[in-house]
Amino acid sequence: MLFPEHVYRFMYAALQEAEKAAESDEVPIGAVVVCRNKIIGRGFNQTELLKDSTAHAEMLAITAASNHLQSRILEECDLFVTVEPCVMCSGAVLLSRINNLYFGTFEPKFGACGSLFNIVESGKYNYKPNVFSGIYSDESKLLLKNYFRKKRIPPIKKS
Repeated sequence: MLFPEHVYRFMYAALQEAEKAAESDEVPIGAVVVCRNKIIGRGFNQTELLKDSTAHAEMLAITAASNHLQSRILEECDLFVTVEPCVMCSGAVLLSRINNLYFGTFEPKFGACGSLFNIVESGKYNYKPNVFSGIYSDESKLLLKNYFRKKRIPPIKKS
């Protein structure tokens, strides 16, 4: 499926946030919230840096957008995230009433938008965002693959 140019532009911005996470030795996931074609919230995983298991890219981007708009409701906003949101982040998408959710790659271990669960499209809530996946999927997967490969390589022993 081809998307309009602006979708790729904003997902690229999310990828740039993911690269910041990788540079900080965090799981490389990035997110941006867009309102009226302008980024109003950015975030990258900072769980290690902040010693906070809730400091996911999506949560930080949604918080920044809510602060920007001075509103907990983001119904005119879209969220772009490099990896499928987890249960917590999917809940935040529902509670903030994000209009469109775009994500890069599926997350088979924690994903809650089609992989492990599909919370946002379950129909059990009074709100349902539009969900689109696969935008820059290969790039998002590569960031994750490179990060976890580095984590698995044993350090070189000095003689």
